[in-house]
Parts: sequence; structure tokens; C-alpha cells
Amino acid sequence: MPHYDLVIVGTGSGNSILGPQFADWKTAIVEKGTFGGTCLNVGCIPTKMFVYAADVAATPSHSSRYGVDEELKGVRWPDVRDRIFGRIDPIAAGGAEYRKHHEDNKNVDVYTGEGRFTGMKELRVSFADGRPDEVLTADRFVLAAGGRPVIPDVPGLEETGYHTSDTVMRLDELPRRIVIIGGGYIAAEFAHVFASFGVEVTIVGRSGALLRSEDEEVSARFTELAAERYDVRLDRKTTRARKTASGVALDLEGPQGAETVEADLILVATGRTPNSDRLDVAATGVTTMDSGHVVVDDYQQTVVEGIYALGDLSSPHELKHVANHESRVVQHNLLHPDERVEADHRFVPHAVFTAPQVASVGLTEQKARAKGVSYVVGKQDYAGIAYGWAMEDTTGFAKLLADPATGQLLGAHIIGPQASSVIQPLIQAMSFGLDARAMARGQYWIHPAMPELIENALLNLPLD
Repeated sequence: MPHYDLVIVGTGSGNSILGPQFADWKTAIVEKGTFGGTCLNVGCIPTKMFVYAADVAATPSHSSRYGVDEELKGVRWPDVRDRIFGRIDPIAAGGAEYRKHHEDNKNVDVYTGEGRFTGMKELRVSFADGRPDEVLTADRFVLAAGGRPVIPDVPGLEETGYHTSDTVMRLDELPRRIVIIGGGYIAAEFAHVFASFGVEVTIVGRSGALLRSEDEEVSARFTELAAERYDVRLDRKTTRARKTASGVALDLEGPQGAETVEADLILVATGRTPNSDRLDVAATGVTTMDSGHVVVDDYQQTVVEGIYALGDLSSPHELKHVANHESRVVQHNLLHPDERVEADHRFVPHAVFTAPQVASVGLTEQKARAKGVSYVVGKQDYAGIAYGWAMEDTTGFAKLLADPATGQLLGAHIIGPQASSVIQPLIQAMSFGLDARAMARGQYWIHPAMPELIENALLNLPLD
């Protein structure tokens, strides 16, 4: 039973902890899948590479508004796919090779298998190739095992077959029709990708809106725009999945009664769940929330001293930039146990890379009301700024929430072109305590660039 100074479970952001400072530590890394974790292999990076190709493919659909007539001649799906994974797969393989064989890692053992706790700080690793299990013990553990797609309990779904975000990007060929179960960010991004490539897209959602965790006005606007582009079926319960002579079908129950959607394949995009159950963290004394996320304190330590957790396993945000921040915090706290630092989750932003883009940070209006927080709202349409005229954008807007007494920003929500970039100055202002009036008037704003959207939204806040 080998004993280690440190065992890291998961090679996403957890893998970045092991810098040269740990050269003298006896360390093990446990990875049951592909090196690099969700973001590199099945998440942020490949999906955004697909989204960029989709943005290019979608240009002819709206170019005529500028007096430019374009046509999409075709989409070479295998070329799109292989450009992306031809870059990503070698990075994953290279990461594994580096940890296993490079001299920098002479004190690092890599276990390619599935870890499960069997006792206090005791992890059993099972191997797919039939090798005997090994049991590892350690003084310290970092749990960074991520999450996995949630599969809804739909009768017939397993027998019919389906894809998730883990598999759909590696299809051999484009389907003619796809039905997506779910109305969150994964559904929104893949709907844009496949529709831009000429696929007929149907979205089936349980609630009455898409992206319903966003600010209510953003969610409503996105739902309205999505319904113009896709076949959107909301307030639907999926009662059965089944195979047909030409593909697959979902039987639904909705406001108008029973209905059926037929397609070539089903994409399940109903969220993700942390892998704490597969690790059986309770066996080592680690606790979880009702959602399955591992409970950690401000230092990213679990209730068990010496066991830290980070990323999608413990963070309800489930965002790569949050996991990276937390890995830096954990790294510092492992190296400096007497001078630990806290993680900062005050102003965590996110973006949905669909069409139009959506970006958000801080309180939504509905959350502010629920918390009883006093706020004022400032808005600005893309249509009201010069660059918005250039783009002929008539649907995008920015919405800001601020404290009426101090002018401090409480939240920012944008739907429209390049929202993920346009929001960044607001994240900076919130993080460093810059009030709205000082931000608006204390600097130059390039005219007629897109950030004028933010300048005007700030000035539109009804502050004294």
C-alpha cells in the first residue's frame, strides 16, 4: 500500500497544481479518463472552436442586411471536427506523457484508473485493463474529479440511444435533424453550432423559457430569438424515446396535449452532476451538498483536514476560470499551510457562446428582489450605439444593476455580439470597487467602438 505526500484525483485544473515547488514531494495523480479534464477534451475549448466555425458558417444567413449577398456552399464536417481534435488530442496525450515520463516528474506516479475511497485518506484505484486494484494512502488529497452529464429518466432513452456533449462533437457525419433535450447553455451552444451547419434543430424544454438562470429579460429575449431560428418546444414533458424507421422520436406532453418530434439523433443537454458519488467521498469523511458538490471552506479544504477539493466537483459555478483560480489557491495552501489564502468567489462571470452571445456577472434582477437588495437599473440597446448601427443589431442590449446609494455595480447582463468580451470592464469595475459614475466619466471610451454600449448603460443608471 504506497503512501504519498499528496494524491491528486483528476487531471483538469488539478494537474496544474504540480509545479516545480513540489519536486521533493512524493506525489500520485489518478485519472480514469483522458488527461486534461472536461475543458480541454469535451468542454470549453472544443465547443468554442466549433462555435467559431458556426459563426463563420452563419454569416451568409444575415449578410444581405448589409447589401452583401453570400451563399454557404457547404460544411465539411470531418474537416471541422478534425481541425479541432487534431489539435486537442495531442495536447491531452502530451500532458499524460509529460507526467508519466519526463524527468521533472520523477517523484510523480500516474495511475490510469478509477479511484474510490474505501477509508479515511485511503483510495482504491481500479484499472480497466484487468490489473489488480491498488490502494493508495496519503497525508493530503486534492479532489478535482469534475463532473459528468446528467441523463434524464426518460423511458426508452437508453434503448433508443443518445449523445451528450461528451460524444456529439465526434460524430462521423452531420445529421439532417437533431432534437436537443434541455434549455440551458449546452443546449443553446450546440443548437447554434448544428443549425449554422444546416441541421434542422428542435429544442425540447421542461420550463417556459431558455437560459432561465440568466436575468429574466435576457432569458426572455434569447427565448424569443431562438424560437425564430429553431423549432422550440417549451413546457414539454418527454414521456418516451423510441427508434423509428428513419431515426429516433421523442413523444412529448405539452400545453396542446401529446405530440411527437422525429430526428436522426438525440442530444441530451440537461445539465451536469459532480463525480463525488463515483469517488465515494463519504468513505473518507468528506461531506457533500444536496447537489452532490463537495463541501469546502474558504480555503478550498473539505471538512477533513488535508483533503482539498476544487473545480466542478465542489463548485456550483462549474466554470474553468473558477477551477483555475481554485487550483492556485489550493497550490498555495498546500505549500504554505500556516499562511493560507482564501478563494475569491465574489464576482464570478460566465458567458454562453451561442447566437447571440450572452454574458453575466453578479446579481440578476430576480435574485436582487429575492434577497431584498436595493438596486437601480440602467440599460442600453446595441441599436442605440454607432457600432450597433454598423451591425444592424436590433435585439441586443446591456442591463446593469447598481446600488442607488453608492453607485457600486451589483450585476451586469449582456445579450448581443461579443458579449463575452464587452462585459470584461464591468467585471473589473466590480472586482476593484469602481463606482458607475467614476467608471463612465473617469476614462475615455473609444468612439465608435462596441464598449460604448457599456458607457451608455452606466450613464443610464438613475443615480444621484
